[in-house]
Amino acid sequence: MATDPVCGMTVDPQHAAAEVEHRGTVHSFCSKGCAAKFSADPERYLAAEHDQQGRQHGQEDSQHGQRSRQHGQRSRYSCPMHPEVISDGPGACPKCGMALEPVIASASDLVDAPNPELRDMTRRFWIAVALGAPVVILTMGDMLAGGALAQRVGMDRVNWLGLALATPVVWWCGWPFFDRMWQSVLNRSPNMFTLIGLGVGAAYVFSAAATVLGRPDTYFDTAVVIVALVLLGQVLELQARHRTGAAIRHLLALAPKTARLVAAGAPASGAVERDIPLGSVQPGDVLRVRPGEKIPVDGVVLEGAAAVDESMVTGEAIPTEKTPGVSVIGATIVTNGTFTMRAERVGDDTLLARIVRMVADAQRTRAPIQRLADEVASYFVPAVVIVAMAAFVAWSVWGPEPRLAHALVNAVAVLIIACPCALGLATPMAIMVGTGRGAKAGVLVKNAEALELLARVDTLVVDKTGTLTEGRPRVAGLEAAPGWSENEVLRLAAAVERGSEHPLASAVIEAAQARGLTIPSAAGFESSTGLGVSARVDGRLVVLGNAAFMESRGIETSALEGLADDRRREGGTVMDVAVDGRLAGFLVVADRIRDSSREAVRLLKQEGLGIVMLTGDSRATAESIAGQLGIEDVRAEVLPEGKRRAIADLQQAGRRVAMAGDGINDAPALAQADVGIAMGTGTDVAMESAGLTLVKGDLRGIVRARRLSRATLANIRQNLFLAFVYNLVGVPVAAGVLYPFTGWLVSPIWASAAMTFSSLSVIVNALRLHSQEL
Repeated sequence: MATDPVCGMTVDPQHAAAEVEHRGTVHSFCSKGCAAKFSADPERYLAAEHDQQGRQHGQEDSQHGQRSRQHGQRSRYSCPMHPEVISDGPGACPKCGMALEPVIASASDLVDAPNPELRDMTRRFWIAVALGAPVVILTMGDMLAGGALAQRVGMDRVNWLGLALATPVVWWCGWPFFDRMWQSVLNRSPNMFTLIGLGVGAAYVFSAAATVLGRPDTYFDTAVVIVALVLLGQVLELQARHRTGAAIRHLLALAPKTARLVAAGAPASGAVERDIPLGSVQPGDVLRVRPGEKIPVDGVVLEGAAAVDESMVTGEAIPTEKTPGVSVIGATIVTNGTFTMRAERVGDDTLLARIVRMVADAQRTRAPIQRLADEVASYFVPAVVIVAMAAFVAWSVWGPEPRLAHALVNAVAVLIIACPCALGLATPMAIMVGTGRGAKAGVLVKNAEALELLARVDTLVVDKTGTLTEGRPRVAGLEAAPGWSENEVLRLAAAVERGSEHPLASAVIEAAQARGLTIPSAAGFESSTGLGVSARVDGRLVVLGNAAFMESRGIETSALEGLADDRRREGGTVMDVAVDGRLAGFLVVADRIRDSSREAVRLLKQEGLGIVMLTGDSRATAESIAGQLGIEDVRAEVLPEGKRRAIADLQQAGRRVAMAGDGINDAPALAQADVGIAMGTGTDVAMESAGLTLVKGDLRGIVRARRLSRATLANIRQNLFLAFVYNLVGVPVAAGVLYPFTGWLVSPIWASAAMTFSSLSVIVNALRLHSQEL
């Protein structure tokens, strides 16, 4: 694939609208307009510099690129039931006949553009109605008049009129069905269109032959009504499937169209702020976000503070405070306050764009339960053909006169009523709706198998750091020695730590800033790796470090040793602070438990899950955290490979295991688990290894995901039940088993209506997941 140097679109060189050679290189373009602009000034578009002129041009051509994408120039298509089927254009699946859907390769592909398949089917449906209505009216009118109409006009004329009107309905409006039937024969994959094609074709051929031979019994009305009803079913199905992506399209539409640029690449004093198109934002750009505005891209706050409503992405209704150094998510809304931010993830790299891709990919995967439907369908269609042939023979031999007519009608009715479209829709519809519902609740489903298996999980293994805890150290306690105040101890410690790159240093500085303390400058900074640091602050020598560091400096710490030991047993890291050789106090730094973790553990236990903490941290710290959360099974000081083995051991013991983690070291365990659950606040590697991602990184999302899993699985079972029961009842009735006892026969018209109704019942049932409470 190539990139259009004008608008930035990805272009297939084999299908490029135009090509221009410049300095020995052939450039491909999405349109002749882009090629003309490039030819007029090639260097302008090949320049690497990110200047204002390029931005203005990007605004013009990003709109062009969006229009081009809306016309589907680079879309690929896949089958919801058979994801391995990929096509360069819209059409039908050669295996099941289902309409192919666009593959979402990037967020820009997901536009609410008209579905070409839906447009085509809608047009065919209305033409079928327009041409078929006179045939049905004439036939029904003649029946209501007791045959008087045919006697007055002449039966031959009625039949020839029916042939003239039914021919375009059957062979043009219904052509997609015959094409799909033929594809099913070539691929040895009989499906619902095999039955429809055989039924409609038999009714039409019989009626055409009867018309030519001058026989009165024709079924043109049956053929045109079946075509119209099946087309109506296709239109309604395509509309429903289009609506399953409405939640994702709604999320995508939340992204703002422009961004307020402060400086390109880095802050610049006196820079003139201006609005630029969202597509022109580059990583490193400094942007301003004001009250009531949407955050344009993912990034980090540089200056200022604000409360941000992230509910549209995370499902959390309470706004979160954003201060310097805190990450922000594109498309979320600033409720009050203002800040400048550095853009870090733009375009298809933003969280919102990744949500779109993950959900779209999940909607094309199949749950294991789909294998049951696939296996049944492989035997079902041949069995129906055999039943239809048996019905034809039986009615031809033992049926009442006219035997041939009755035999044809019942055989066609069997073929039509047994169409397994409801069976084929049962699982894909539930998966598509369920994954969309999960996206709105902050639960991203990577594949359908994970969604199904989560309902059956009995053990949840959780990492500690970044999953149960916040993943970054904070000052959790402060104790001052007699004669010292807490603020003074913290102020001096923060002054020394300013010169340190240790992870704990930032926690001390943040604590001092949170108290509004003025941090003085320090001189003569020295660091002893693994022990502590020292520096001169306000003319005094301040030493900060562990007990061994204090002992090496000859500083007595016994006055606070008892309190310090208590805090160590609670899982905290104690740092003593001494001034001019005397102990001034100590700080306790710990990775704080997430506010939601206690409630999450309680809810997960209520769900009947056994919880195991698996961490590489020290046993003392792990047991302290576990004790506060009520987790009994703790496995500490475990390396990444050990985590994977621990998961495997649980599986060998007969447990169905889900693993929740956020780091690179969790990736092997996430891949080993029956269901891997990644924290959206964690690493990309973890998210790639997991089947589910919790956008907010909140373990309560597992409860929501589990409820979604159970609801989706129950919906699939309901859909399969509706499809199986419908066919078990409909096929024998259509074959005429009730005729000897009740005189009831099912005409092909009613069989087609019943078949359409069965598909709609499955679709409507699947759409109920949109309102599922999580």
